[in-house]
Amino acid sequence: MLIQFGLFIAFFLEIEIVKIEFPEYLFWFGVVVLLMGALLTTTAVLQLNVHLSPFPSPLPGSKLIQNGAYKIARHPIYTGILMSFFGYALIVDSFYKLMIVALLFVLFYFKTIYEEKKLDNFFPEYSEYKKRTGRFFPKLF
Repeated sequence: MLIQFGLFIAFFLEIEIVKIEFPEYLFWFGVVVLLMGALLTTTAVLQLNVHLSPFPSPLPGSKLIQNGAYKIARHPIYTGILMSFFGYALIVDSFYKLMIVALLFVLFYFKTIYEEKKLDNFFPEYSEYKKRTGRFFPKLF
């Protein structure tokens, strides 16, 4: 969690490593991705409701949510954060912020490996859910 928190702080620092200027269409693409990410994150957080926790272990009494945002991806909050940060990095023409997004993606990938071991042990139906739902994005086949 400390690494994640540190990357969030680093993302909002104004550091210019390489000066880049994306084409205007990427600005608008970034706006769309940012808004979609914010919507996905908000929806997923609202679905978890009182079962939301900053820790990777399910809370006692939790139920496995498999609909809404959780039908699209097993970790829609992470997906929404990545989308929002990626979109914002495009909007502000920041190579630095794109690198932070890449680091967050790697962190979230390894964090979900740990989380999913806990979820597999807590929810008997989790292994079936994993087979039909992608980690961060919908399974195409």
